Amino acid sequence: MNFDACLQETVRTFEAMPTIRPQIDRAGDTILRTLKAGHKLLLCGNGGSAAEAQHFATELVGRYFKTRRPLPAVALTADGTLLSCIGNDFKFDDVFARQIEGLAQPGDLVVVFTSSGNSPNILRALEAAKRLKLESLAFLGRGGGKAKGLATCELIIPGASGRTAQEAHLFLIHCFCELIDADAL
Repeated sequence: MNFDACLQETVRTFEAMPTIRPQIDRAGDTILRTLKAGHKLLLCGNGGSAAEAQHFATELVGRYFKTRRPLPAVALTADGTLLSCIGNDFKFDDVFARQIEGLAQPGDLVVVFTSSGNSPNILRALEAAKRLKLESLAFLGRGGGKAKGLATCELIIPGASGRTAQEAHLFLIHCFCELIDADAL
């Protein structure tokens, strides 16, 4: 794909995002409510989506633009020793669910990132959240895949491209960080 075609596909995706505005607003409210109540975000994803989970945690525990208190967020993708332990002793499908079962407290929010919606470890993470009666937020792409309908709040990015879904996910992370900064948490 050439530059012009890539740019046009990205522009089309972003132009379609107002169609999910009610879900975006709901997701922002859920994130704010969780953090204001002193609960944490448990974030996960694979590959580029793992980087998005870590990026969001970094913006919350560190800072976005505004210097504020650190906010509780854990990227379940960041501990290579723990990931390899669970993957080896159990199976890779359990790397996030097992951490959620061990780290989550009532009121926490499980946040998953996936451009396909079909990763078994993401599906198990959402199942673990449901079992523990936790709210969950799914950043999805390409129609949502098997994860569609499993989270209590979902953001299904319009379009069929995993690449543009990840670009939109990062954009939304930054929008939510601006919302958090504006709220003076």
